[in-house]
Amino acid sequence: MEKQGESVVDPKSAVGGGVDDVYGEDRASEDQLITPWTVSVASGYTLLRDPHHNKGLAFTERERDSHYLRGLLPPAVVTQELQEKKLMQNIRSYDVPLHKYVAMMELEERNERLFYKLLIDNVEELLPVVYTPTVGEACQKYGSIFKRPQGLYISLKEKGKILEVLRNWPERNIQVIVVTDGERILGLGDLGCQGMGIPVGKLALYTALGGVRPSACLPVTIDVGTNNQKLLDDEFYIGLKQKRATGKEYYDLLEEFMSAVKQNYGEKVLVQFEDFANHNAFELLSKYRTSHLVFNDDIQGTASVVLAGLVASLKLLGGSLADHTFLFLGAGEAGTGIAELIALEISTKTNIPVEEARKKIWLVDSKGLIVGSRKESLQHFKKPWAHEHEPVTTLLDAVKAIKPSVLIGTSGVGQTFTKEVVEAMAAFNERPLIMALSNPTSQAECTAEQAYTWTEGRAIFSSGSPFDPYEYNGNLFIPGQANNAYIFPGLGFGLVIAGAIRVHDEMLLAASEALANQVTQEHYDKGMIYPPLTNIRKISAHIAANVAAKAYDLGLATRLPRPTDLVKYAESCMYTPNYRSYR
Repeated sequence: MEKQGESVVDPKSAVGGGVDDVYGEDRASEDQLITPWTVSVASGYTLLRDPHHNKGLAFTERERDSHYLRGLLPPAVVTQELQEKKLMQNIRSYDVPLHKYVAMMELEERNERLFYKLLIDNVEELLPVVYTPTVGEACQKYGSIFKRPQGLYISLKEKGKILEVLRNWPERNIQVIVVTDGERILGLGDLGCQGMGIPVGKLALYTALGGVRPSACLPVTIDVGTNNQKLLDDEFYIGLKQKRATGKEYYDLLEEFMSAVKQNYGEKVLVQFEDFANHNAFELLSKYRTSHLVFNDDIQGTASVVLAGLVASLKLLGGSLADHTFLFLGAGEAGTGIAELIALEISTKTNIPVEEARKKIWLVDSKGLIVGSRKESLQHFKKPWAHEHEPVTTLLDAVKAIKPSVLIGTSGVGQTFTKEVVEAMAAFNERPLIMALSNPTSQAECTAEQAYTWTEGRAIFSSGSPFDPYEYNGNLFIPGQANNAYIFPGLGFGLVIAGAIRVHDEMLLAASEALANQVTQEHYDKGMIYPPLTNIRKISAHIAANVAAKAYDLGLATRLPRPTDLVKYAESCMYTPNYRSYR
């Protein structure tokens, strides 16, 4: 194999700190012949039944002869592009999003590469199908659309045996684990064991948008029971039929899980906590961030993507972050996580202490503005945000009192940015920045149309779930989507290619800056503060390179020597879904 500059990667030591690329998943191995191993070399019927290797009608004449496929397939030989065209037509013919979701999941179980090819090439169209909002409905009905188990289910029954359970998973080289306990799925609440749809969907995005190999991804659901009475009474419920375990029993199970993961997969496996309830999310993150490579997308991913939007919007608003005042509606995981990262960025850029930077940021929860006089009764993660001010009970009064330039909604309650609130924002801001971040669309604090209409087209608007472009007075506005899918795939991939052993807040800032730098003047002219999702793989490569660079700078990277051109290196390590040729 001839050397061509930097980007040629020795297949034995490809990405993942020297993990062999057995399935030929990375870009660097696209032109090499691979052997379709399962336990032995797969051929004939087993080859068609193996989603890693199955190509359907795209098997060539030569492959049909050498792998005993003659007669098992119709005679046509087609290209992957034609298969993609046919499947997209099928998927577009469904009116119900859930049917599209089921069709995509069935494709993933049949032909993995084709599934990712569709997702990568049609990312804006299919992202809402495999992830929010459709994945929420899929989780609610997971029991009835459940065909083949995907991922690992670890319940209280497995206590003491979690290491054995991990060893039951067929893949040995795991790089990213997404784990949920199903207690707070999106804005839908406790779905217990049916929350598995979330880790499965999230990992599909790690691969499609970030380039992590599918074989290196492991979805896990930890089942400690559910407090959802409807599920407990449902005879078809697939999880443990008991109330949620809490306290010591709960934390002991998670401790065993985290230890088993480290023991089985080593120091460099990324564990992403997903959709845990507030109290557990903060607890688990602070407990494991010093000993494991852990990341909580609801706290850190959301914060990083919102910060990127804020940094990008400064081009439209003028000034620096420190010149603005921020008001949040909602003081849970997302709200406090975003607020903390904004304060950290202000403090890094201006060299003032974080405590000082926090004073630019105000939070409103269900009882009103968080102020000093409430300090005694506040949960610990809200305390840093209790500034001196007289008590204010409603959001409207808080807006009038604080006069923020940026209003951010993370409340999980729809239509809380009322006409009065938005008009008040527009009264003292030339260009009010309004972020209605709650998912799914029905829970958004206000719609794009409302934000543009009530501010007479002056608002810069972004949301958590997608809204269509809106025309106001002959101007077309494209609402931004502060979608975590911009950040976590690139962030995770950056950690993997650097072989990082810890996640540091500075890496989140690096990810935000990389994303903000991808917004061009052309985007700003349309009022966009996020780049379009169509170039997400290029964006992810830049985010990954920035995060990896930070990991090397902080001495947390183990993949040595450090590649000279990190963007090029990230691109060569990315998973590509094109079919490989079999010997």
